[in-house]
Amino acid sequence: MKQKQTILFTAIVVVMVLLDQALKLYIHAHFVLGEAREVFPFFQLCYIENDGMAFGIEWFNKIFLTLFRIVAVGILGYYAHILIHRQQTRTGYLAMVALVTAGALGNIIDCVFYGKWFGYADWFYGRVIDMLYFPLIHNAAGECIFFQPVFNLADSCITIAVICILIWFRKDLDNSLSKKDEK
Repeated sequence: MKQKQTILFTAIVVVMVLLDQALKLYIHAHFVLGEAREVFPFFQLCYIENDGMAFGIEWFNKIFLTLFRIVAVGILGYYAHILIHRQQTRTGYLAMVALVTAGALGNIIDCVFYGKWFGYADWFYGRVIDMLYFPLIHNAAGECIFFQPVFNLADSCITIAVICILIWFRKDLDNSLSKKDEK
């Protein structure tokens, strides 16, 4: 059981990070910064970069955010190790923890490396590439009035996993964080 859960966790993290990075590098290579292309009337691929968190939210300074992400991934990795070691974790919950970890790691790669690789900033000061845009509701002038954030696959991994944990895995989260050591 431990080995299967370890493989599952690792596979989800690796696959999602690779998909996230492949999409970001594709957008960087094939779009001009600020460019948007309509895929469907309700979905566009855009190329923007942001210094902040998911959906362009900016809290604190850049180096703090990058270091926070690195620490968070370390804690999530340790948390996953504990969950697997206890052998009492449902597979779905572990998969959600893996998605959060993958999302954070995907954005860490941008922050740590992209500035240096793309020649606009030092290590740890790169911007996160965002490209997914869903302008769902427009006003009479055609301006988007609902769901303006542009985000990436890493942000989606984190958001979807957190929502799933809150809806379907709340008990798993509570049990994993309780003080009792069940063996």
